[in-house]
Amino acid sequence: MPQTARPPSSWRLLAAFAALLFAAAAQAAPLSSRDLHQGWQFRLQPGDPQAAAHRAATQWRGAQVPGHVHTDLLAAGLIADPYVGAPEAQLQWIGLAGWEYRTTFDVDAATLARARNELVFDGLDTFATVTLNGRELLRADNSFRTWRLPVDGRLRERGNELRVSFESPIRKLLPRVSAMPNKIAGNYPSPYGDEPKDAMTGNFARKPGYHYGWDWGPRYVSAGIWRGVRLESWDRLRIADLHVRPHAVGRERAQGEVVLEIDSVDAGSAAIDVEYVGPDGAPTTLRQPARLRAGRNTVSLPLAIERPRLWYPVGYGEQALYTFKARIEDADGVQAQAQRRTGLRRVELKREKDATGQGFAFVVNGIEVFAKGANAIPFDAFPARVTRERLRRDLQSARDANMNMIRNWGGGYYESDDFFELADELGLMVWQDFMFGGGMPPGFDPAFRANVVAEARDNVRRLRNHPSIVLWCGNNEEETAWKDWGHGKTLKQADPQFAEQVWNGYVALFGKDLREVVAQDGAGVPYWSSSPSNDLAEKANDSNNGDKHYWDVWGGPALPATAYLDETPRFMSEYGLQGWPSLRTIGAFAKPEEQGIDTPVIRAHQKFLAGDGNTRLLKYVRGEYGEPRDFADFVYLSQQVQAEGIELAALHHRASRPRTMGSLYWQLNDVWPGASWASLDYFGRWKPLHFHAKRFFAELAIAPLRRPGKAETELSLISDRQQPVRGEWRLRVIDFDGTLRHEQRENATLAPLSATRAGRWSDAELLRGADPARTAAVFELLVDGRAVSRNVVYFAESRHLAWQDPKMRATLRRDGAGYALELHADALARAVWIDFGDHDVALDDNALTLLPGETVRIALKSAADLDALQRALTLRSLYRR
Repeated sequence: MPQTARPPSSWRLLAAFAALLFAAAAQAAPLSSRDLHQGWQFRLQPGDPQAAAHRAATQWRGAQVPGHVHTDLLAAGLIADPYVGAPEAQLQWIGLAGWEYRTTFDVDAATLARARNELVFDGLDTFATVTLNGRELLRADNSFRTWRLPVDGRLRERGNELRVSFESPIRKLLPRVSAMPNKIAGNYPSPYGDEPKDAMTGNFARKPGYHYGWDWGPRYVSAGIWRGVRLESWDRLRIADLHVRPHAVGRERAQGEVVLEIDSVDAGSAAIDVEYVGPDGAPTTLRQPARLRAGRNTVSLPLAIERPRLWYPVGYGEQALYTFKARIEDADGVQAQAQRRTGLRRVELKREKDATGQGFAFVVNGIEVFAKGANAIPFDAFPARVTRERLRRDLQSARDANMNMIRNWGGGYYESDDFFELADELGLMVWQDFMFGGGMPPGFDPAFRANVVAEARDNVRRLRNHPSIVLWCGNNEEETAWKDWGHGKTLKQADPQFAEQVWNGYVALFGKDLREVVAQDGAGVPYWSSSPSNDLAEKANDSNNGDKHYWDVWGGPALPATAYLDETPRFMSEYGLQGWPSLRTIGAFAKPEEQGIDTPVIRAHQKFLAGDGNTRLLKYVRGEYGEPRDFADFVYLSQQVQAEGIELAALHHRASRPRTMGSLYWQLNDVWPGASWASLDYFGRWKPLHFHAKRFFAELAIAPLRRPGKAETELSLISDRQQPVRGEWRLRVIDFDGTLRHEQRENATLAPLSATRAGRWSDAELLRGADPARTAAVFELLVDGRAVSRNVVYFAESRHLAWQDPKMRATLRRDGAGYALELHADALARAVWIDFGDHDVALDDNALTLLPGETVRIALKSAADLDALQRALTLRSLYRR
């Protein structure tokens, strides 16, 4: 065949030069990130002890990443739905097994030629071995850490095989725990025999504590790649972190610095630009040259903003947010970029001393804020299923109920960026626990402590740009458990030397290590060593100092809800009463024939007292309302117990300002459908408590608090506004049929950010001879002639009151894009519950009291049509339960 003509040598030189330019451009390309979420398979390891009984699970099957082995088994049809019926005991083998995940992926030649390639795992649950193409990269031991693994020279163009093998945390840790002569206290022992009750392993694993079971959720000791995994590739520079660090923030000026951590392959010069845009949309650019060395570099750009727009909690100002974009260029162009959104605010924890102790109040931008809110638990037993939309649903509901704070409880996991972005937008302050839910960790083990410090640094640095975070707290209830529940006393009696070692390890971890992490990396947010505590003072759960968990109502002696009035802490960070969710929610896991106060499926979804929790609920139901007629009546009355009891406590806390500066009830949300202390059920449906919270957390509220033991009522007027409010309060004593016994009105000025005492009456002064079984005292706060808050006082338990038929009438009609319900009662109707059966309906109000002759108009939204809603509408009150 003829020979091909060769190009002139000048052409060959040009081609070679072009190739060099292409190579230089390729080497200088900025970071690229590729999710590795596709093509995963999983199996039960064939040699595992569980394999003989579960052969089908040893075959490779499709898996979801991010995900969990339980949800993968469910999707494969190998297990029943963990939430439906009562399958929990039959699924404990999953937590005892070893699991394996694999995928394959290709990379192109350009990626292979990059200077740096790194695999990044944002979450591995928990004891995981990672291999790439048969070579071990990592042995992970902490579910809460981010793992960054260099894979330079270990990738190939085709068929890279990535495997992650998970050990059972129980099987891995049990030999060590069992060998301990004296055990440290755990949380909830397993009722299923998957580990001994006297050798609980959960405290020794850096894994979500609630996976081992809690008194509101199931025991599913899961495993999996529960957060994202990706391949990051870069040539010269990578921005490892972008942090807006405040130094002094005020209304006239905000000063600080923008701090970049930069990984550089080689030494060299670069230009750094940081553009920031505030709420007004006007961009400002900071520029600074930098001389970088090979490896990690820290570069700071001074920041000064005149008359900044500050971030405030909802109700105190706007939720102003700034977006910062960093860009690094060298001679070949842009090499790295990063973006963060943050808010400018200053926060402090005010610990002012007085005659009885030391206060506990959050101060944001110089304003003392009364914290109103609830504790948040994980939003699912399997957190990879939690979407941004679901978080928005529940956090929006928190704001809609006039909350301004959420406490992220320590027995779960550090929430996603989505959670904190939404909290920033909604103005919800976040009290953030580190992930210790109870019992006692092995802080005496230096390796354990070092692992926790790395975990803490990962998460504090990830989250520190969020203005919503106002506190980092070391743990939940571990100090009070040691000091007050007998954990420390028991161990001291058994082995004093070991007890001292355990306590010293606790102090080192929570008094020193985590405090230092927050001080170094927490952007000025305060640290608190435990909840409840006085930050390692002698007494842990102290009403006069620090924060308080109060469980003498419901827990312990199970005092009546009126005992809340006898406890006036500095900051109430936990208290609660249980209530069942709606019958529709119960129907999602229990068939009608499976529903009953003590049926097996209902017991399986009642985790308090290991399934016997309905006995405690019945105590409260019977004490206030009498014997429930049937299961539906029991569910309804449990909800009223919860709503009315928590309202009494919350109003007492608010009326006790400034001594008390926070009220966070237990709990906001549910991890699965079942009985709990939540005001929002698993599906986001509002229980009566949440409607009550919308009223008792309102910025203006009236609080007539009756103490049965004293037979007297004290009235307080509450304002969270920053300016004085002029209005009047009105008292009407009426019969249940509407007869007015007497009335009193007085003008009042509510001071800013205050609770104002307005009056006190004995029962005799209010009743004036009227029958206490047929009489109510109606207290209202009026502003501009309109009632902005109402509360009704009764003179005996509901079971002793002579309720009359309120003859409620409801009219439903279309109203714009939604519907309007007009509801009328001829006689007093207490605890009115509006229900639409199987239809999802969002109501502006519910769980309310109608006065005799009153008509209220309630807006509602639903995808159902008018006829369907009218057919489904039912009304319930304490007259007709």
